[in-house]
Order: sequence, then C-alpha cells, then structure tokens
Amino acid sequence: MTGDDRGDTKLMRTLSLPEVVLSGIGVILGAGIYALIGEAAATAGDALWLSFVFSALIASFTGLSYMELSSMFPRASAEYEYTKHSFGSNLAFMTGIMVILSGIVGASTVALGFSGYFRGIFDLPVLLISTVLILLLSALLFVGIKQSAMVAIVFTLIEAGGLVGIILIGLPYIGSVDYFYMPLGMAGVFQAAALIFFAYQGFEEIVKLSEETKNPENTIPLGLLIALSVTILLYVLVSVSVVSISGWEAVAGSENPFAMIAGEVFDGGYQVFTVIALFATANTVLLMLLSSSRIIYGMAKEGRLPAVLSRVHERTRTPAYAVLVAGFLSLIFLSLGNIRDVASVTNFTLYFTFTVINASVIALRFRIPERRRPFKVPLSFGRLPFIPVMGIAACLFFLFQMDPVILMIGVIMTAVAFAGAKYFGDV
Repeated sequence: MTGDDRGDTKLMRTLSLPEVVLSGIGVILGAGIYALIGEAAATAGDALWLSFVFSALIASFTGLSYMELSSMFPRASAEYEYTKHSFGSNLAFMTGIMVILSGIVGASTVALGFSGYFRGIFDLPVLLISTVLILLLSALLFVGIKQSAMVAIVFTLIEAGGLVGIILIGLPYIGSVDYFYMPLGMAGVFQAAALIFFAYQGFEEIVKLSEETKNPENTIPLGLLIALSVTILLYVLVSVSVVSISGWEAVAGSENPFAMIAGEVFDGGYQVFTVIALFATANTVLLMLLSSSRIIYGMAKEGRLPAVLSRVHERTRTPAYAVLVAGFLSLIFLSLGNIRDVASVTNFTLYFTFTVINASVIALRFRIPERRRPFKVPLSFGRLPFIPVMGIAACLFFLFQMDPVILMIGVIMTAVAFAGAKYFGDV
C-alpha cells in the first residue's frame, strides 16, 4: 500500500445533497427494521407503531442537536469535535470511543445477520460469509468514497423499495386489528421502543461525511433532516402494515418477518424479500464501517489516536489505515452473541453519546453564544434550548428500560473508555 507519509493529503469533497441523503437513509433503514421488528412485536403487540413513534422522539430531539453542532463544526471527527469544544478532551475521547464501538460492533452484528439470510440460498459457514462480506466492503471503502456512496445509493433504493412493498401489501388489511392492543401494557411498548431504537441508528453517521461533502455547513444539516424524516414515516407505516397483515402474534420473535409475511401473500414472496434483506444488511455494514473509519481518522487527526490512522491514501483519497482498523476490529467482534443482545449494547452506546451531544448544544449556547450557527435548534428560554433538554430526558428514560445485564455491560464499556481517555491523553 502506498500512502502519503507526510499526512497532508486531504479527503475529497465530492458528495452532494442527494448522495448525503441517500447514504443516510441507507444506514438507518438497514438491519434494524428488517431484523428487529419481530422482536419488538413480541412486547409491543399491535401497538408496535407506537414504539416506533417513541423511538423517533429521541432521534428527532437529538437529530436537531446534531444539525446545530454539525453546522458549527463540519469535521469528520463529529462527536469528538463537538464534545471537545463543550466539555474538554477527556469526555470527548470517551464519546468518540463509544461511537466507534457502536459502529464496529453494529457492523459485526449485521454481518452475522447477513450470513443468516445468505445461508437460505447457499449453505456455507456463517463465519466465512460474514468475514468475506466485511473484507469486500472494507476493500470498497478503500477504493473511494464516491464508489462507496454509489453502491450505498443502489442498495438503499432496493431496501427502501422493500419497505414500500410491505406498506403496499398491507394496505388491504388496514383496520384489521386494534392498533392500541398492548399485551404487556405501556411497559412493553417502552421496552420495544428501547430495543428498536437500533433501527434508527445511522442518522448521526451523516455528520461524519462533513469533510467529503460540498458546502457541509448547509448540506449536512439539511441532509440529516430529510433522511430522518423519510425514515420515521416509513417505519411507522411499515409497523402498521406488519401487524395488520397477520397480527402481532404471527411475527413475534421472527428473524425475517417481512419475508414470512410476503410469502403468505404471494408466491415467491419469501425469496424476494430474503434477497432484499441481503441488500439491506450489506448496506448497513458498509455504512457503519464507513462512519467508524471516519471518526477514527478524525480523532487521529486531532492527536487523540496514533497519527498513522490519520493518513490519507494519496491515490484513493481515503483514510486507508482507519478503514483497515475498522474492518479488522469488526472481524474480531464477529464472535459476539445474538442480534437482540448486541443491538441493546449498541443502544447503550447511543444513549450515552446522544446524552452528551444534547448536553453539548446546551453548553455551547452559554460558552460561545456568538459563534455562527448556520442551523440553530428552535425553541429556547433565554440561552437555554428546550429540545436538547428533552433529548437528554428521553435518552435517560429509555436507558433505564434496558435489561440490567446490558446496563452492566454498558457501564464496563464506559469505564474502559474512561481509562482509555486517561491513557491516550498524551498521544
């Protein structure tokens, strides 16, 4: 591999608004909605749509905070950059590590999900399929951001088409169930909301494309808003359609509920939606590896990770070493457990990160009120922005809806990130 040993080669600004929006929609729409909706239905019942609405509240509150911060600091290091300006480098390092872990562990988990679908076509070992997928997608990320974005756009259109297909299939069945039936009451709805928040993971990844996007101060916030709005609408409509077709009991716990439903409605439906799920999961792995490599690159560029990770390949103009590390760590995490547990661990990192992000908006309103903000979160009492306060409250509420074992694992991860902040403080 030849690279730029001077480390002064910059990322290429090639992404426009449509590419940013479709890349964002692609990573949000991936494995979460395709793999976890069955698990969520088991606790939310026919009120599944309500769980998606509650999860959307967290995503919306925090999404607005990301929009303001990304317009102030359009950097690939994203969360690290925002937190550093708000609370200092140690908490910034912790937040950056949590974000990197969420992307890497999420990519490994979704790669295993891809293998499960792939085995329905070719009976090969799960570990082999997952490994080959991560290696191929890492190679694509090395080749170039433009090529990666084009692949993501094609895959996004396919997986979005699958969701639209489920909505259309469900239209004749609308009104067939009680959409407020909750087998476990509101507690079950909240538990499902805490789980399926994994399905919204990805809107925050858009900000990591800031250094490869044209006019990022305006393009990134607008792209984030559009991508989040489209996915929230699709999720709510899909959840209504799923329970309308066969009721929550039929899909509860299913690993591939869309394929199962489609197979009941028309011949070949199971096979068609299995293939669509392959595109959806592959797309999510690609975009999670993309975002993880960019924040590794950004933190290294800031001097908080080894400098070699900030090197940009002079021919492909991609952060080659950061891509290599993200792919390698994802291969290591392939040995982790089932998608529900790992999704919950990923959610812990997201709740932690989003609490810090919302708090950063509040802190910066007081610390540097004069700084230019091309986008500003609406609704404030004096300098205190109301929506980020609601975002913090929502994150903390759903954090404590999680299983105690998951909370313990999350606390251990936080402690490791804290130790890393101290150890790498002088890198």
